[in-house]
Amino acid sequence: MDSLNIKIMVAAHKPYWMPQDDVYMPIHVGCEGKESIGFTGDNTGDNISAKNPHYCELTALYWAWKNLQADYTGLVHYRRYFTNKEARSIEGKRAAILSRADWESLLAETPVIVADKRRYYIESNKSHYLHAHHAEGLQALDEIIRADYPEYIEAHDTVMKRTWAHMFNMFVMRKDLYDAYCQWMFDILFKIEDRVDISSYSAYEARIFGFVSELMLDIWLEKNGVPYREQNVSFLEKQNWVRKGGLFVARKLGLTTSH
Repeated sequence: MDSLNIKIMVAAHKPYWMPQDDVYMPIHVGCEGKESIGFTGDNTGDNISAKNPHYCELTALYWAWKNLQADYTGLVHYRRYFTNKEARSIEGKRAAILSRADWESLLAETPVIVADKRRYYIESNKSHYLHAHHAEGLQALDEIIRADYPEYIEAHDTVMKRTWAHMFNMFVMRKDLYDAYCQWMFDILFKIEDRVDISSYSAYEARIFGFVSELMLDIWLEKNGVPYREQNVSFLEKQNWVRKGGLFVARKLGLTTSH
């Protein structure tokens, strides 16, 4: 049997170590107007590369949707990968990154792979988002779903009440599902873009469409009953958990500024 044509983009904005496996495709996100870093750019063909400051890694998802042919398409980040297990060292984490053989085995059993659940425990997806970001993006998502996609209302409300989500915009999907998800997601995001004025947002908060879309994946999976498997995700650099925890508490107490 011929091997599956699997293309998993590795979103990057600077030169960085990349796994040497043909399923991985480094892609320079937001490369419109930038110097080449030696990776495929997200600014060829039908693209939204110039929107990268607001859409983050979604510019790679859009590019692949419009320009890439593969049986399975997905996205990881240059510092964050799907792995077989968690390891302590950077070398151990690199060695645990899923290989072609791993992906062919997984995708033979299920059409979608997503990141392990991120659990919030003490708050819902909705309250977590509102503590971390401006409310307008989530409000617009709610309004657009209720007006234009009423069949998604139940799934939307279910996901907003949950205390866990599949985050990072990381997944691998069979091509027909990938295309359907992108069609739905980008239609809604472009409508949010028309509704929400982000001109006064900080550079961080201006990444609104990347933030909102992280919750859209679960809404789409829930509504369509798409079978999926969760997979471990490893971050290839050391994380400052003390700082992360402090920022989280500050957001909960309303001590951070959004601008």
